[in-house]
Amino acid sequence: MTIITEHITINNEELVLTNQRALYWQRLDALILSDIHIGKTAHFRKHGIPMPNDVLQNDLERLKKLIHQFSVKTLLIVGDLFHAERNSDMVTFKDWLTQFPNLKLILIKGNHDRQSQALMEDLNIEVVKQLHIEPFVFLHNPLENSQSQFTISGHRHPGVLIQGKGKQKIKLPCYQITDDYMILPAFSLFTGLNTSDMSDASIYYAFTDKSIFRL
Repeated sequence: MTIITEHITINNEELVLTNQRALYWQRLDALILSDIHIGKTAHFRKHGIPMPNDVLQNDLERLKKLIHQFSVKTLLIVGDLFHAERNSDMVTFKDWLTQFPNLKLILIKGNHDRQSQALMEDLNIEVVKQLHIEPFVFLHNPLENSQSQFTISGHRHPGVLIQGKGKQKIKLPCYQITDDYMILPAFSLFTGLNTSDMSDASIYYAFTDKSIFRL
């Protein structure tokens, strides 16, 4: 796994985009990401849909490398840390967390985060509806923004279509940025991409395993 970075400045704050579907905010020593959807593969298997066993493990391995790369103190998840009811994937996640005893976890509650408060306390996760840290507001769904401040959110799994050879079009994940908000890519590799919201009013930072580029 190669971590490629792109430094951008928003409201006089330097943010580091990565090609691993997360951004780093140095002033807070925080890694910010969205839509991990832990429990999704176990949920599908429970309902008879065959799923590979290494989907969650691969996502958590990428997350581990990002935490070490940036010496992260806070993990800020902008919604949908979990996907479904409590299942075996939550146990896997709890075991994984033991290697980061000093890592602070904050979850902006997403539409899929319907687990009990007891589970959140067991995992030592602080749960809030939205979070204000100047100069940003963090919330899950950008459409629910009622603030005048710049918002950082997830939920929409943004993607772009790139013209390939001939008539072929390639779909890539991206960071979508306007004057008012940034939408993060879904962190989990086991998610679809929404390319229907592409507009001239947005800047897109798309990425591959080896590059980040602005559109």
